Amino acid sequence: MAKQDTKKRGRGKGGPREPKEFEQTIVDLSRVTRVTKGGKQMSFRATVLVGDKKGRVGYGVAKGKDVQLAVEKAVRAAKKDVIVVPLTKDNSIAHRTHAKYGSARVMIKPAPKGSGLVCGGGVRMMLELAGVENASSKIFNGGTKINILIATQKALEALRKPHAWQLPEKKAPRAAVVAAEVVAVE
Repeated sequence: MAKQDTKKRGRGKGGPREPKEFEQTIVDLSRVTRVTKGGKQMSFRATVLVGDKKGRVGYGVAKGKDVQLAVEKAVRAAKKDVIVVPLTKDNSIAHRTHAKYGSARVMIKPAPKGSGLVCGGGVRMMLELAGVENASSKIFNGGTKINILIATQKALEALRKPHAWQLPEKKAPRAAVVAAEVVAVE
């Protein structure tokens, strides 16, 4: 009798996948050409944002021979360029900030709780992936999408940490609470 194979054959799912560390969004995908003596060489440029919606966000720009290569390279570049955005307890920013890159100027300011994001273009995407829920922004002198993203990142880097009363409340570990109760009883 032939021995039965217990191995799984084929590609299959292989088991549960780990959750991704970052969410990613493609901001811009454009076809670019370079003229050489052999003719026109076509490639793709991808601009990608990555973020975890908990205060970390980054952008990346890369080119590749096809769309998938360009996007993968841009994601790798974005993960290397991640910044930490200090959030307040109501998931807003602590104060007004502005930045300039090229001709693009961006101003971001906190908004009251429940107002949501009142932003346009790349600023909205970047703030969503950073986890900011309440903010307002204005883009001056448009520029390109990439310049707006870079100016937005500069503005977010310029944010200071919020004051203690603006930070989310941290609960003490259960063991510390029990130890404090025991000391108080004695």
